[in-house]
Amino acid sequence: MILRQFLHTDPVAISYLFGCGGKAAAAVVDPVGEIAPYIHAAQDNGMRILYVIDTHIHADHVSAGRQLAEAAGAEYVLFAESAAAPPFRAVRDRDVLELGNVAAEILHTPGHTPEHICLLITDRTRADEPWFALTGHTLMVGDVGRTELAATAEEGARVLFQSLKQLKALPDHLEVLPGAFSGSVCGRRLSGKPMSTIGFERRHNAAFRIEDEDAFVRFMLDDIPPPPPRAAELRAANAGLASA
Repeated sequence: MILRQFLHTDPVAISYLFGCGGKAAAAVVDPVGEIAPYIHAAQDNGMRILYVIDTHIHADHVSAGRQLAEAAGAEYVLFAESAAAPPFRAVRDRDVLELGNVAAEILHTPGHTPEHICLLITDRTRADEPWFALTGHTLMVGDVGRTELAATAEEGARVLFQSLKQLKALPDHLEVLPGAFSGSVCGRRLSGKPMSTIGFERRHNAAFRIEDEDAFVRFMLDDIPPPPPRAAELRAANAGLASA
């Protein structure tokens, strides 16, 4: 297993390159900014980028996903029912992307946005069960994703509550690798630590530990931060429907 984490500060976001070194197969998740660092990281590890995955259509920055996929000769991946222009590889809940000895299972986890996905990553050379989850803006360290960027805040919160049940069903030891950290506009109580575990978040993440849906909705509707600048324009641009 090869895993590289890219921490960005403008905008605040996290990208990942992961895959199977032995089979030279990699994927990049949620790329931001210049594409050269991802290409060089893959080359330095003797890997070819097969998939470029956006966990969702972002509203706080311009995605580099399509540009990187084209440059790397990779497939650009979004959830099947995304309101996005083709071309992209459409994935659905429980689909699996194969990367040699590494597998990425898709979980559809709407709420932050309707098309949001998480990825459960298994390294079959170590175990037949997932090692970590790339959770995007569904579950982050210290918070969960805001819910009013592509729906009403209450509607999004109720959908997100159901999505979080899928993550709560995962084992405590599973590592959480989120799509943002402290300073991102997509959460309110984010930690500066860019990784955690399901168990730690279950115990100490104020939003994630709420078990009652109405209480969760009230929590999510309290103190909603200002929207990202040009949020609707950025979502349209990242969907391939307009210029940024």
